[in-house]
Amino acid sequence: MMNSSPVAGKLWSIVLASGDSGRLRSLIERWLGHSKPKQYCAFVGERSPFQHALDRAAIFCQPEHIVTVVSRDARPEACPQLGGRGVGVMLAEPKHVGTVAGLYLSLTYVRAKDPYSTVVVYPSDHFVYPEHLFLATVDRAVAATAELPNRVVLLGVSPDRLELDYEWMVPGEQLAGSPQHQVRAVDAFLERPTPGEADNALAKGALWNSSVFAAKTEALWQLGWESFPSLMVRFEQLHAAIGTREETIVLNNIYREMPRYHLASDLLKPAHGRIAVIETSGVLWSDWGTPERITHSLRQIGREPAFPLACLTRPFVPNFLGGSGDGMLANL
Repeated sequence: MMNSSPVAGKLWSIVLASGDSGRLRSLIERWLGHSKPKQYCAFVGERSPFQHALDRAAIFCQPEHIVTVVSRDARPEACPQLGGRGVGVMLAEPKHVGTVAGLYLSLTYVRAKDPYSTVVVYPSDHFVYPEHLFLATVDRAVAATAELPNRVVLLGVSPDRLELDYEWMVPGEQLAGSPQHQVRAVDAFLERPTPGEADNALAKGALWNSSVFAAKTEALWQLGWESFPSLMVRFEQLHAAIGTREETIVLNNIYREMPRYHLASDLLKPAHGRIAVIETSGVLWSDWGTPERITHSLRQIGREPAFPLACLTRPFVPNFLGGSGDGMLANL
């Protein structure tokens, strides 16, 4: 999986865990009695989506080669969830300003330690089942970066329903891989397509964008310069300050007026000529951004959610009696 040349770097993992609960906020407040970022909530079983993402990263990387980025305010939630999991670097964003900033903050530290590296990027709020099949595709994506060092290799998921809030990709010609596991160009990105656009895309073999990808660190860095030069100036300043007494000051300064960009719409879609896609097979995948997606996923695998189903519709009533809300959990 890794290049053995003298200048080859190692494989690193980046787990993006900054951000808030979005459309899950009301569900979480009804369930727990207080707010909590969705990536730290164990909606089923014993592990949160954040912990699942860290465990996926650990399959391929030594602990010191795992970098995660969290919001500064969320450190009290994130740190206890490490639970013996090795993480080389945990970065705290002064504020969350979109996924692109979180990616390039993490990449700044990877690049400082290992400029010739390859990275795999994982969002921290996704559902994947079964994981071993998904990770087999991650492994193939990493291998594809050796053949396509200037491409970002995304994992695509075959749609199982008309989910119009997702980003869709229309695959093009084969670039690498085998007949069974093709790595293909991306002819077009469709962000939140209309039903008609989605039907047309499906007829062309469109895939959902899982936002999990592998790439050479330097290729991603150059893509950042091509896409967001004003943002990259900031991270070059941080790169020069890493390991010095000025590091925290510089980090705070560059985030004061940090522009907000998002991976799919602002980085990947405009650069689709630099993107490749490899399809996962036999995998259920979902971006757990809504209660409906969570319950749909769990229904498919025959599991009950950790939260009472009444939380899906019952309005949130604050616990004015001073309780913690644990009684609801104790009854599960």
